[in-house]
Amino acid sequence: LQLTDSGGGTVQPGGSLRLSCVASGFDLQPYSVGWFRQAPGKEPEPVACVSGIYGTSHYRDSVKGRFTIFRNNAKNRVELQMDGLTFEDTGLYDCAAGATCSRERPDHLEVRGEGTLVTVSS
Repeated sequence: LQLTDSGGGTVQPGGSLRLSCVASGFDLQPYSVGWFRQAPGKEPEPVACVSGIYGTSHYRDSVKGRFTIFRNNAKNRVELQMDGLTFEDTGLYDCAAGATCSRERPDHLEVRGEGTLVTVSS
């Protein structure tokens, strides 16, 4: 089982990025999939999660209205569209697949990606 996350980069405040989490070796559709991020010097925090059964999405308060998580089952991946980026969104983002979403946190994790770096800088 493997998840490959990509799409990070450096953008100015107010910019956009789209992260991608691609599964290989298994069907991602039954899994709940989410993204964690870790800012420099801080603990990892969950950002968003989309459930495997109903495709219901959940977001942490600080990204609501700016980030959108969605599934592309035909391509066996989940994407995170990030708009209106701020300095506080800087961090290493990695995706994870598990059994459920506990609000914005994917739980009972079975596989996790390596991470992709997002830097918001002027």
